[in-house]
Amino acid sequence: MPVVLQTTLLLILSNLFMTLAWYGHLRNLSHKAWYVAVVISWGIAFFEYVLQVPANRIGYGVMSLAQLKILQEVVTLSVFVPFAFLYMGQPLKLDYLWAGLCLLGAVYFIFRA
Repeated sequence: MPVVLQTTLLLILSNLFMTLAWYGHLRNLSHKAWYVAVVISWGIAFFEYVLQVPANRIGYGVMSLAQLKILQEVVTLSVFVPFAFLYMGQPLKLDYLWAGLCLLGAVYFIFRA
């Protein structure tokens, strides 16, 4: 499997855990004390790092640091939008499209040869 694809897949999985850790407690633990949410979120975030650290190590041999960061941001928005809509019940906004287009511009400039 190509390195860029390996990195991307690991970052997608990592971001699923990250997004759940960062925002899932707003839906599921809003009735609990904040420190309970912190401990549970840290537990979820552990799995984010188990995937994210190898993703960056694998990708860094082929991509530059800036390319890894832009890829991470694209993956983050790609995971966050469905999460916000499907899991958190937030309305879809045209602003997500504009943000995505801006990120595509960033991808173009950072990955062009």
